[in-house]
Amino acid sequence: MPAIRMLGHTDQGGRPDGVQVMVARGHAYVGHMFSDGISVIDVADPRAPRTVHFIACPPNTRASHLQVHDGLMLAVNAANVWALQRYGEQGDYFGKPLADSFSRREREFAAGMRMFDLADPASPREIGFMPVEGIGLHRIWWVGGRYAYASVHFDGFTDHILAVIDMADPVTPEIVGRWWLPGMHRAGGETPTWREGQRYALHHMITAGTIGYAAWRDGGLTVMDLADPTQPRLLAHRNWSPPYAGGTHTPLPLPGRGLAMVADEATSNRCAKGLAYIWVVDVREPSNPVTIATLPSPEGQDFCSVGGKFGPHNLHENRPGTFQSEELIFATWHNAGVRVFDVRDAYRPQEVAGFIPPAPQRVVDIRPGAERVTQSTDVFVASDGTMYVTDTNGGMSVLAYEG
Repeated sequence: MPAIRMLGHTDQGGRPDGVQVMVARGHAYVGHMFSDGISVIDVADPRAPRTVHFIACPPNTRASHLQVHDGLMLAVNAANVWALQRYGEQGDYFGKPLADSFSRREREFAAGMRMFDLADPASPREIGFMPVEGIGLHRIWWVGGRYAYASVHFDGFTDHILAVIDMADPVTPEIVGRWWLPGMHRAGGETPTWREGQRYALHHMITAGTIGYAAWRDGGLTVMDLADPTQPRLLAHRNWSPPYAGGTHTPLPLPGRGLAMVADEATSNRCAKGLAYIWVVDVREPSNPVTIATLPSPEGQDFCSVGGKFGPHNLHENRPGTFQSEELIFATWHNAGVRVFDVRDAYRPQEVAGFIPPAPQRVVDIRPGAERVTQSTDVFVASDGTMYVTDTNGGMSVLAYEG
């Protein structure tokens, strides 16, 4: 059976909160949820990762998500809503449009996308900033080429929508296209089409050729025609909330097989909203996606009673230059750590390996109800099987997949 073993660990220079991680040229770049910046970690020796730099954001601004490709880094800038708003409970964030739940906009923050040159991988150099009028960007998808795709809150919209960004000049990128679900353009006179307590918002879109797969939290999955990237066109929309809890988060296309793995984020502690799943979707006919299976939930203990969240968060996204497979799926599962699934039989996927990094030493999560338990958030798998796994409170673990 395949196995996963620990190689090294870092507290990221005393900033142990981590969300998205990218690795290039012997360095890991970690976007933070609460520390308002990006850590640069030398991972040339994966057994002794060493933080070498921290890029601070402007005040009250976070850079939780980033993309690294071809010597460039793109990083989101958005209001650190958890610090500024101090939500009474996490449901206030996950269950309402962002424009309604985040009202503390009297303090300055930066909203937009920041670009960095990685000629010196240990010390990224800022080369540009693309501002937006609104609360800011949440996540970007860019693997080189002319266009990047981002989830952006613009003033006048209820929440994050799809923005197409022209990267022809990486110093001065330009937004050239937009798309949203009906009901999101409040300034345009639209009214919500979803029920109270739901949040329709683009988390992010991943592309495969001229098709885009977009996750809209409680709004489900859309399949987009990107033949003209500046004019995204809807091919299909599927939503399984209700009866399921929603939180659709990460869409991973497997284009060679006509499949997509679609992860719903667990958004409540101790399974209060029920279990969240990773769905196996047949997308051979892009206009008619069909759900055919779910990846099995990790077993072995009562994870719902462990504390914190139990359920999917991010998937390793098969980026160019990384470990790429349409048969093995790597997923973070919050308090169940990181899991590996064999999907050769798409109708009967199986878990083949798992690893739970140690619980954090302290809690830096400022959200209400945070608990001192493992909360794995993202996994990046290098071409040699080295895994980089971030945690809400526990720093970054470097693991070896031996399969």
